Amino acid sequence: MLVVALVLLAVCLVPPLATEARRYEFAEAIQYSILGVVIPALLAVGAPWRRLGLASPAVPATGGPGAASAADRLPAVDRLARGRRRHPEALRSACFFALYLAGAILWRIPASVDALVRHPWLVVVEAATLVAVGTGLWLELVESPPLIPRLSRPHRVALAAVSMWAIWILAYLVGLSHASWYPAFIHHAGTGFSLSADQQLTTGMMWFISGCAFIPVVFWNLIQWLQSEEDPDEELHHLLRVERIRGRTVEGGQSGA
Repeated sequence: MLVVALVLLAVCLVPPLATEARRYEFAEAIQYSILGVVIPALLAVGAPWRRLGLASPAVPATGGPGAASAADRLPAVDRLARGRRRHPEALRSACFFALYLAGAILWRIPASVDALVRHPWLVVVEAATLVAVGTGLWLELVESPPLIPRLSRPHRVALAAVSMWAIWILAYLVGLSHASWYPAFIHHAGTGFSLSADQQLTTGMMWFISGCAFIPVVFWNLIQWLQSEEDPDEELHHLLRVERIRGRTVEGGQSGA
């Protein structure tokens, strides 16, 4: 997964995709989607932390007299994993989602995309931003040993769905526009893609790539959550038994008094 992520990163930063992304909106959308969705997903799912030396090869032991000093010597990702287990608050996950949403919107607004067309070196800044915030989001959605998501599965489903919808909305804004959403892209009649075709392809690419990444996460967590749920009838019977036991206890206490 790490090798694939690095290859895709190189594909985004060098011609022909880097060159075409300065000519056509749909090529820029492909570049954006790979940087903001595909590469972060591969990094999180592939869990390259141990291979990079950022996590210990085995799960570190906890407890014992030297546990505190040993924890200080743990690699960075192991320390991060311990911190996530100690602080599983959903607010922290919401912060990562907010950062991702801010980065995703920032690099799709007309001013940013036009700047990328006029100053191609900015794609390096775009790549660093999107990969960083995207990886932070995906670590809240999937297991990346030794890191585990802080959120419960229903919350992961909601977070993945909202993240995907955010990208779809950005794609809709381009596809439904009757004028050029990004003035820096110049379309000449009879040569290359027309404005309408370019915008429709942009919407389709963003829909397709984000859907291929987020929809499996939604369905996988949904299925796992439904399979782990208790039988509703069995749970109802359990609650009734508990209430009966409590009633008997109260009656017994009153008669004894």
